[in-house]
Amino acid sequence: MGPPIDKSIFSSYTKKDGLFDEVFKNNGDVKSVYQKLLDLYGSRTIEDYVNLNTKAKSSFFNQGITFQVYGDEHSQEKIFPFDLFPRIISKEEWDIIEKGAIQRNIALNHFLWDVYHEKKIVKDKIVPLELLSSSPNYLHQMMGVDPPNGIYNHISGTDIIKHSDGNYYVLEDNIRCPSGVSYVICNRTALKRALFGVFNHYKTYSVTNYAENLLNLLETAKPQGVDTPVCVVITPGRFNSAYYEHSYLAKAMGVELVEGRDLFVENDFVYMKTTQGPVRVDVVYRRIDDLFIDPMEFHPDSTLGVPGLFAAYKKGNVTIANAPGTGVADDKAIYTYMPDIIKYYLNEEPILKNVHTYHCSRPDELKYVLDNIKDLVIKPVDEAGGYGISIGNRLTKAEIDTVKEEIKAAPRKYVAQPIMSLSVHPTYIDQKESFEQRHIDLRTFTVLGKDEQFVLKGGLTRVALKEGNLIVNSSQGGGSKDTWVLKE
Repeated sequence: MGPPIDKSIFSSYTKKDGLFDEVFKNNGDVKSVYQKLLDLYGSRTIEDYVNLNTKAKSSFFNQGITFQVYGDEHSQEKIFPFDLFPRIISKEEWDIIEKGAIQRNIALNHFLWDVYHEKKIVKDKIVPLELLSSSPNYLHQMMGVDPPNGIYNHISGTDIIKHSDGNYYVLEDNIRCPSGVSYVICNRTALKRALFGVFNHYKTYSVTNYAENLLNLLETAKPQGVDTPVCVVITPGRFNSAYYEHSYLAKAMGVELVEGRDLFVENDFVYMKTTQGPVRVDVVYRRIDDLFIDPMEFHPDSTLGVPGLFAAYKKGNVTIANAPGTGVADDKAIYTYMPDIIKYYLNEEPILKNVHTYHCSRPDELKYVLDNIKDLVIKPVDEAGGYGISIGNRLTKAEIDTVKEEIKAAPRKYVAQPIMSLSVHPTYIDQKESFEQRHIDLRTFTVLGKDEQFVLKGGLTRVALKEGNLIVNSSQGGGSKDTWVLKE
């Protein structure tokens, strides 16, 4: 037996059987990568930690690091919950995650090019045509459109878990408008302020270079004939749940944050209104959903977009990142085909595993799902943020009956997966003033450019703050941790 779990700050920490604990081995020993950290934290009392935690929350509040939960009538904005005890990922494990994320997103980019051009993967009967044609995110307007450098998913968020078997699995792909990267950077800043000196004991990669790298790669996506591109971040406005991130990234990149009303199109070129007169815009990093970016092409009543933007895009006069229509590739019904998609386009075996997924649109799989809902997670294929998910073993009989009826009414809208046991991590629980096991996942951020790609060496570790909860999204009551990737 190794040294006992620290009797001060971790005095009430209890390991539960059957869960993969990121910090402690089954016999209670501290995993080697965490030993220094436990030694450093072990010298502090719970009272010390309460004070540090309060300071961190104040720092988040003062910086405006908040998010909004739609439908929450009691509070418009909430401080993003942040836990000061970081997650550590060894170099060896990170190499697997990084290579797997790059492989996956390069394959998805090939897939997007193909389905909007020759559809070879459909003709070769790898992915069925009806899966594309029935996807609300498959935009016929993108057929034959050639995005600059052939890049569709400039920025991708890949959600990864470690299962109780110790292996990494991808839960889902997010390549429309993936959010959360600003919290990665702010978590690091807050932790450094609260626990100055802790980083001296670990050689970790920086995460604060993300905005600089993102801007460099966005600039490589400039239209032809442009020497020094003007980039902007377009936001739906300050009432959007991720508005803090939009404003943070614009400021960090040194570009303008705009709303649709700040731009206009003339002769198929996009311009920004300024006090010095119109300025041509070359690259638009958009944080607005496809159907709202241009009322002349999509939703005619949208006030968020820019009339004529899509026509300028099709003519190659402006770049939109991510490209319109990318959502067809993160449709959860496409997820099942990812191993085949990787093999088809890259002739490689997938580095990261998929979770087995049942398509309710297939009669035999629909029957299995309906008969076994209590053992499955039911997901709508077109939702994000953890909305609409049903975890079978948490449902009452009446709730199961309701879910069954919803699935039978629209089978194409749902997929099902086995209930995966996400790994757990010691997490400080405010109400109890103690550390407890909580389930976590990891959202990695991959940026694809013309000749290079990078994965932010950290990512967003999300924490399900409710005991036993498997849904980690902030919109569902989740928080986050700083994520350290070690250099050696």
